[in-house]
Amino acid sequence: MNQEITIALAGNPNSGKTTIFNNMTGARQHVGNYSGVTVERKEGSLKHKDYDIKVIDLPGTYSLTAYSPDEVVARNVIIEEKPDVVVNVVDASNLERNLYLTTQLKELGVPVVVAMNMTDMAEARGMTFDYQLLSQLLGVEIVRTVGTKNMGTRELLDAVIKAASGRSEIPEKQVRYSNELEEEISNVQGLIAGKSTAAIEAAPCVDSLLSETSDYLNRWLALKLIENDKDVLKKIESLRGSEKILEQVEKSQDHLRKIVGEDPELLVVDGRYAFIRGACQEALTYTQEDRISITEKIDKILLNRVLGLPIFLGIMWLLFQLTFTIGSPPMEWIDSGFTVLGEWISNHMTEGLVQSLIVDGIIGGVGGVVIFLPNIILLFMGIAFLEDTGYMSRAAFVMDKIMHRVGLHGKSFIPMLIGFGCTIPAILATRTLENNRDRLVTMLVSPLMSCGARLPVYTLLIAAFFHESVAGNVLFSIYLIGIILALMMAKVLKKWVLPGESEPFVMELPAYRLPTLKSVLIHMWERSWLYLKKAGTIILAASIVLWMLFTFPMVDAQGNKIASPSLQMEQSYAGQVGHAIEPIIAPLGFDWRTGVALVAGFAAKEVVVSTMGTLYSIEDSEALADEEEGSVKSFADQAREQSGYTPLSAYVLMLFILIYVPCMATVGVLKRETNGWKWPAFMVGYTLVLAWVVCFVVYQGGLWLGIGV
Repeated sequence: MNQEITIALAGNPNSGKTTIFNNMTGARQHVGNYSGVTVERKEGSLKHKDYDIKVIDLPGTYSLTAYSPDEVVARNVIIEEKPDVVVNVVDASNLERNLYLTTQLKELGVPVVVAMNMTDMAEARGMTFDYQLLSQLLGVEIVRTVGTKNMGTRELLDAVIKAASGRSEIPEKQVRYSNELEEEISNVQGLIAGKSTAAIEAAPCVDSLLSETSDYLNRWLALKLIENDKDVLKKIESLRGSEKILEQVEKSQDHLRKIVGEDPELLVVDGRYAFIRGACQEALTYTQEDRISITEKIDKILLNRVLGLPIFLGIMWLLFQLTFTIGSPPMEWIDSGFTVLGEWISNHMTEGLVQSLIVDGIIGGVGGVVIFLPNIILLFMGIAFLEDTGYMSRAAFVMDKIMHRVGLHGKSFIPMLIGFGCTIPAILATRTLENNRDRLVTMLVSPLMSCGARLPVYTLLIAAFFHESVAGNVLFSIYLIGIILALMMAKVLKKWVLPGESEPFVMELPAYRLPTLKSVLIHMWERSWLYLKKAGTIILAASIVLWMLFTFPMVDAQGNKIASPSLQMEQSYAGQVGHAIEPIIAPLGFDWRTGVALVAGFAAKEVVVSTMGTLYSIEDSEALADEEEGSVKSFADQAREQSGYTPLSAYVLMLFILIYVPCMATVGVLKRETNGWKWPAFMVGYTLVLAWVVCFVVYQGGLWLGIGV
């Protein structure tokens, strides 16, 4: 039977950690959330030699201090789940910055193996490493890797097995601080080591440490307390008999301030960097001075003050053009497949409610969403490619000046860009923002960025009402309007709802790299699979519910069966809901059927298409057959002929879909992130009002000018 090893994969953002994770685990991955928080948890598995290896991909973080949920989660996983080995992925071209996390991992006393990644890029910039010497100086096993070329993965796994089995030949090295700081660490450590475990109350993470006898862990706790780590302090305070420890901590901090004249936290940081600089000075040399890297040459163009923004907009325009143009043929193939399936079932089943449920409800609803999968795949592939090349960080840098004008900074634009894929990870990505007001404003405006779930609605309406030559431009305009509205609302919220000074923008710009096909495909598949799962769960359930609402009641108020399909549709429960809200949406050019689709879209935006599919499959279905060719007309043709829309009203509907309340899942995540219903309710309210106002202005203005009517 194979032995089992658990690896925790740690590293700075942009260090190539995700690429290493993908190289190790391939498609054997699953994603969830850590217990009690909305930080994403990724796990994978593999077999290497005689070992079954489980890999936990920790959140990307620069350190293990308690400044963000990512940092706390990363260190708590190491402390509580006790992985056999921590693999620290470091960017070789930015060694000193990346090794700061390495020193903190070593202080936890866990076996650490360093994957020195992107060494090819570092060497191309004139950097030469003495890996053996650096390994001896740091006291960790170091393996040279190039994640994008899958180089060093097997050697890394061999080093992991050696470290897990205690066969590492590298002597342990610990960061040694100044004499004054070491003395105070020893004073606090002695009190912690002598504390009776019987007096410990429930305090996750800390109680498990206090029950250990390891000098490493006691030293780490002492160091954290002297650093004034809020998370550790809070948990220590919850223990009985902790007064003496806290008194000593305060005494040690005061002593250090008097003797050294600096804050203890800065002393610790300086000590770690001094240790790192000393090691790098011995083991790292530069063979080429003043060489301008390829990254710097590209950035001179892409980050140019004049060209930067037009280039960004041009890249996004090209992405949407490709999404629509390349995605059209496979869309037609999938559409034809569902049409043939529906016809086959209709011909082999007796007419009745069951046939209607399967053909009109399930196939018409779910099929109407699945046909847009090619567009979704292409969009996600494009976003994954831009992320992996390092361009997304540049986009935030380019937008920084504009973001400052609305009271935020460029770092807030990263979650907004992620919102092009899905609003939920966009909201979760705001955890990287240190300022709570900035984070809340970013969460509230992120739903205005057009997520992938809206794309099927746009694609349907554009295919039905706009010529193919302008389709990409129409799609691009919707996404651009979303960005503009998000920036405008950010300005409003920062000025009147959540006022406060904007913080300076500090963001690391990773070196450009060519993404691996494997990495892009994995990222694309993860996001596309979520879309497919939605189609098989939420959208399937919504399609069945909507079919029931459109089908019943089947009799009028007098108990007589309703003969006309169109009249039955209008008098159904769904029709009654649509008629109730029709007076509100009529000024926007919408009728009761559009109202039903918009209400259904609250479950998931794709359900708008599913609802329209149900509407146009059921109503006058016998009239949809093309008598000359004997084939069923395309989904877009049905929408155009039965909806009564004009290009103007179709465009206004796309705007409403863009702006109004996001899906239930997004509202739920926002509630968890803000710890209450206040801000989710505010977001639902303001997006509904904003959608109505914008669509009213566009529709009535279009009528007055005679555009698209």
